[in-house]
Amino acid sequence: MTASTPDTPRLTSLSHGGGCGCKIAPGVLTDLLARSSVPPQLFPNLLVGTETADDAAVYRINEHQAIVATTDFFMPIVDDPYDFGRIAATNALSDVYAMGGQPIMALAVVGMPINVLPHDVIARILEGGQSVCRDAGVPLAGGHSIDSVEPIYGLVAIGTVDPKDLKRNSGAQAGDVLILGKPLGVGIYSAALKKGQLDESDYATMIDATTRLNRPGPELARLPGVHAMTDVTGFGLLGHTLEMARGSGLTARINGRAVPFLKDVIELASAGIRTGASGRNWASYGADVDMTPDAPPFLQDLLTDPQTAGGLLVACAPEAANDVLKCFNRFGFEQATAIGHLEAGPGRVQVR
Repeated sequence: MTASTPDTPRLTSLSHGGGCGCKIAPGVLTDLLARSSVPPQLFPNLLVGTETADDAAVYRINEHQAIVATTDFFMPIVDDPYDFGRIAATNALSDVYAMGGQPIMALAVVGMPINVLPHDVIARILEGGQSVCRDAGVPLAGGHSIDSVEPIYGLVAIGTVDPKDLKRNSGAQAGDVLILGKPLGVGIYSAALKKGQLDESDYATMIDATTRLNRPGPELARLPGVHAMTDVTGFGLLGHTLEMARGSGLTARINGRAVPFLKDVIELASAGIRTGASGRNWASYGADVDMTPDAPPFLQDLLTDPQTAGGLLVACAPEAANDVLKCFNRFGFEQATAIGHLEAGPGRVQVR
């Protein structure tokens, strides 16, 4: 939790939003993409485009190889520049893992207020991103930078996948179990941090969660019975589950009591700590979500909370659920949990 000096402003004070909470609201984004979508028949080797709001684009090279390409960048979610770089890089690489792909290369996306931030602070942001790329075993091979009003950092992430192992967010089947790889609450932590109400222990928990690479993705994609994957980021658990339900033509049922949360997040939420993005998320898709009438008033905030570098959400056959959980556990994701299931019905989410 690096403190600012009189000459160096807090990173979070320079941005109007932080992390994946900066995302354009899902309803607005859907409208924008609808005006610029590419007819899939024009590019038969484009296996994944914008049609189901998936995590990355995928282009087939041959029978056994396809390129996974994505970009993700945002404004600071924390004040420590090294941690900011690490979180942004982890978040960008996650979209490759969510498709079942293996990252092979990254490019940096850098926008910095050059006359506001000292150059050594900017350098630490880049070093943080570089450290995560090293951990992932990929080169940070270049990028692009601009002088901008707000600090922005992220990656273009490139990976590969065998088309037969590709996992979309739209491949779920009726009866599938929903398994979440990481606990929720990053957005609420970041809101508490901005208010000076996040203690050092919770900050350490936040950094551990947001810099843990979703390495299980490729192995999960190869498991028999795994039908769909996505990662839970800026639209919150409800938003990304709804994308899966709509894309698969199913209804998702979530057990609110089974959803895992980061330490102290429920207490923070019950005290009224929330992000503006959670309200925007609900305004965009709340009409397609049925919340149990006896839910505590803060549950909606928890389930719409924007996650940065959030966990993988896996839809798998019931008989594959134990293998999925074992895979998560082998990679150190001990809080991976079955949180619900999918069934025949309209593309909606029901929470009980």
